[in-house]
Amino acid sequence: MTSAQNGTTELAPDDSEYPHGAVTVDQLDLEAELTGDADAIATPETAEYLLWLADDALILAQQLSRWIAHAPEIEEDVALGNIALDLLGHARSLLRYAGSASGRTEDDLAYFRNEPEFRCSWMVQQDNGDFAHTIIRQLVMATYMFALYTRLADSTDTTLAAIAAKAVKEVEYHRDHAVQWTLRLAGGTDESRTRTERALTDLWPYVGELFRDDEAVAALASAGIAVLPSSLEAECTQIFTAVLGEEQLEIPQLQPSSAGGRQGSHFSELGYILAEMQVLARQHPGATW
Repeated sequence: MTSAQNGTTELAPDDSEYPHGAVTVDQLDLEAELTGDADAIATPETAEYLLWLADDALILAQQLSRWIAHAPEIEEDVALGNIALDLLGHARSLLRYAGSASGRTEDDLAYFRNEPEFRCSWMVQQDNGDFAHTIIRQLVMATYMFALYTRLADSTDTTLAAIAAKAVKEVEYHRDHAVQWTLRLAGGTDESRTRTERALTDLWPYVGELFRDDEAVAALASAGIAVLPSSLEAECTQIFTAVLGEEQLEIPQLQPSSAGGRQGSHFSELGYILAEMQVLARQHPGATW
């Protein structure tokens, strides 16, 4: 993104560096995504952290795919579908590496874990709602993921660093897409602004979980493998404040949710999401086509 409406928000690089446009379908094989040590085996502690990242990407991809053929514009059917495919690619890489610790495949982890075994944040479990709700959720998650993957690209775990270095290039455009739509909705009609304000109020209690530290992750961060969640909060808040401020909106001052997705305690919606996502694999285990 070179500018946003009045030209004051500068978040994305020149599009000329990425000739395929703002959001692209990832056509790389999974092997090509794992450009680090493809034979590396994650430790159990690292694998648990990888599930934090993978499950956020996987569930968000599933949520966004529901907009295909239902978005307000045909172009958004394509854009949201492509963002979902990017996130699915990130999830596959992370799940494959996480599974190396236990001998489980990416499909095992995606389709044959039960709800308490997932480690996704409550934010990605929130219903799509109307288009404003989806866009505000995207603004939060893409901003968070961009900051996270930027840091993880320097991880001392070379496989995780390689996955993050690839993912950050795509997530940067996910963030740009969300910023542009946030400004468009907040600065549009009275109805679109009202819905944007409502989405902010509904979703903001779940933001805090993304920046909540955990003892195991803190130990990995000390070793240079992971990123301490709280270290990302100031950077992300600065972006949220700048974007919302362009349309005279403020970050809601609301009581944070007690969300416990990282510990396997989930929002009620996750069960329905998993039922839809896992039903075919569970009805026909081991099937190929």
